[in-house]
Amino acid sequence: MDLLNPPPDLYGRPRADAFIRRLTAFGDRYSPALGGPLLRRNPRRPHSRPLPPLQLVVTSRRRPAADVVELQLADPSGGPLPGWQPGAHLRLTLPSGRERHYSLCGDPAERRSYRIAVRRLPEGGGGSVEVHDTLHPGTRLTARRPRNGFAFCAEPAVLLLAGGIGITPLLPMAREAQRHGLDWRLVHVGRSAGTLPYTAELRALDPHRVVLRTDDEHDGVATGAELLAHAPLGAAVYCCGPAPMLTAVQRALDASPAASLHFERFGAAPITDGRPFAVRLGADGPTLEVPADRSALDVLREARPDLPYSCHQGFCGTCEVRVAAGSPDHRDRRLTAEQRAAGALLPCVSRAAEGETLVLDL
Repeated sequence: MDLLNPPPDLYGRPRADAFIRRLTAFGDRYSPALGGPLLRRNPRRPHSRPLPPLQLVVTSRRRPAADVVELQLADPSGGPLPGWQPGAHLRLTLPSGRERHYSLCGDPAERRSYRIAVRRLPEGGGGSVEVHDTLHPGTRLTARRPRNGFAFCAEPAVLLLAGGIGITPLLPMAREAQRHGLDWRLVHVGRSAGTLPYTAELRALDPHRVVLRTDDEHDGVATGAELLAHAPLGAAVYCCGPAPMLTAVQRALDASPAASLHFERFGAAPITDGRPFAVRLGADGPTLEVPADRSALDVLREARPDLPYSCHQGFCGTCEVRVAAGSPDHRDRRLTAEQRAAGALLPCVSRAAEGETLVLDL
């Protein structure tokens, strides 16, 4: 047989083999190496469709601490709500159109309502003020289904560190730790006793495992070493609070009894490795300089105050914009490779190389 010129048929026949012809056609269509479209899904599985937003109604409202309002949210028809796990948050669309994320602080076993608690921040972006001033029983809202970027892994030994309203994701974790018989401790810090929500609920779980520590009674803010001294040996630490608290805990971790740290920030992490770059609003629009120590989102909102945003951490996707030209440095935790290739960018965390100009389709 001539190996350099094999016959067109497996059996030496002059005509092309029908099976091989069909197999080759299949490969040409579906093989990535041959340039055909990819088989990205099981052909027997139907295409997934985006889930519709939840329709919610405020059923109750109370104040568990100074400048804090608690809301209970339910399905208007009284039906069960999607399940969630400790650490999950709810993305609410407020009456103004603002979208904000709030940690669920109720019991995951309760499927008839969600509970959130929001501290009023007059100098913030307006979301907390709107919640306090406009959300009353009977108000209708829409929300995305709960998502979790601060998952509780239920390690055998756990230390929960909460700063002020940072108790909201940690309270369900404490409840879960108690339910599973874990070796857990919780430290809740704040300016004064009146600013700490849910102290009664925490003490009801196990008063011997809960420490309430206020600045006014201890002549100042707790150090990271002081907070971590409560950790059982080899504990996993879950921390939610203001940036100085997180920084103090991170610096003291290696010298503590704890073994690992999980945390959630109130806002954006400080920019430590930024380089100056620029963004242009459209092909013919103004060019805005982004300094090394500021985010593109902050600069954009000075020119476009209506630009939506929420988490400041590259998680929620609310601030997504489109890049028409330029090479961004993606630093988010949400966009897929396909979305990035299509031009999506989250300006709250993503940047560009020094001197680069990103042209945004705004």
